[in-house]
Amino acid sequence: MAPRILLARHGQTEWSLSGKHTGRTDIPLLDEGRRGAKLLGERLHRAPWDGLPDVEIRTSPLVRAKETCELAGFGGRAAEWDALMEWDYGAYEGMTPAEIKSGRPDWFIWRDGVPEGEALAELSARADEVVAWAKSADRDVMVFAHGHILRVIGSRWLGQDASFAARIRLDPTSLSILGWAYGEPAIERWNDTGHLA
Repeated sequence: MAPRILLARHGQTEWSLSGKHTGRTDIPLLDEGRRGAKLLGERLHRAPWDGLPDVEIRTSPLVRAKETCELAGFGGRAAEWDALMEWDYGAYEGMTPAEIKSGRPDWFIWRDGVPEGEALAELSARADEVVAWAKSADRDVMVFAHGHILRVIGSRWLGQDASFAARIRLDPTSLSILGWAYGEPAIERWNDTGHLA
């Protein structure tokens, strides 16, 4: 069976709740985010996943992703990987889209990028590194990371340009699975938050 990649977005933070761009600022989880991470872990430790005993796990080194991984019960098995860090938003770090658009009304992050930060092509290259690792694995893999990098990983898994990520949103503490259909990369599950209900 060809390997799949399971994607877990970190739990809710103060900035994700308010819509602020949270790139490299190391923000901890809110209580709601911690609760969601525990619920995700409970789900992944039940059938059909049964704790993912053979899955290789990596996490972003940023505290909100690492804490989600730990609370979900996978911290002792996860290796930190800088490729999974969130987009470096540069001058737009900590700003909401509305605040940015007050000075740039037509701004669209997936087209215009961010000043003094990481170019979309650089973000896409990091996502390609993750996709290449997952596709070369001899078993399923799982990552704990952030909304925008995970959306770009999804886009690149499908062979789409990074800007396709604008069309595949992700909620905090969601579970997604990228796999295969008819021998081609496919989305098996996307933005699943059933464990939070």
